[in-house]
Amino acid sequence: MTTPDAVTPAAPAAAPKPGPHDLPDVSGLVVGVLGGTGPQGKGLARRLALAGQQVVLGSRSADRAEEAAAELGHGVRAADNATAAREADVVIVAVPWDGHGATLESLRAELAGKIVVDCVNPLGFDKQGAYALRPEEGSAAQQAAALLPDSRVTAAFHHLSAVLLQDPAVERIDTDVMVLGDDRAATDTVQALAGRVPGMRGIYAGRLRNAHQVESLTANLISANRRYKAHAGLRVTDV
Repeated sequence: MTTPDAVTPAAPAAAPKPGPHDLPDVSGLVVGVLGGTGPQGKGLARRLALAGQQVVLGSRSADRAEEAAAELGHGVRAADNATAAREADVVIVAVPWDGHGATLESLRAELAGKIVVDCVNPLGFDKQGAYALRPEEGSAAQQAAALLPDSRVTAAFHHLSAVLLQDPAVERIDTDVMVLGDDRAATDTVQALAGRVPGMRGIYAGRLRNAHQVESLTANLISANRRYKAHAGLRVTDV
């Protein structure tokens, strides 16, 4: 029986919703890099390994992957692309655009359930310089999403200088990484990975349907870098 002086326990307070700057701990995740022997993939593998991330460097040729991993050190492991995809929690796609679709289609089973980070820029080059291509799906990232229906596809790391990523004299990469995707937990994870690299910050930049603008902006940065003999990146203000 309830007495007049009985105290009703207070309902537990609802946990506060995570804010835009509340990102997960990703230090224990294994990152695979497909196309890890190319300049961009190799540079990303190096920076993430230096930050303490477990990295599996993938390539079509296991022998080339072994050479690149031995050069990088810092615990980077080597594998063919399929093995790198299987062993990783998060997989960065850094293959050349002309092999993008075929590579992903061949790895659909290995990439199922994984966070896939597409950093490929569909570009053409002529006497006037770099220019953006428009894939049938809208962007490289949207092509990846179409080919990998069982993966959590995001887009990021498009605007990083491979020269700076690989330069041992550069300790910080002072730039923002625009991260796009339709899965909040996946984009938060990729933002947190970017933030592991000193000087780098991951910024949510919209859904995957907006990836074309981000990919194509690389052509503008290439033009700026050629004019100013620089390695320009991006900073997003007031965030």
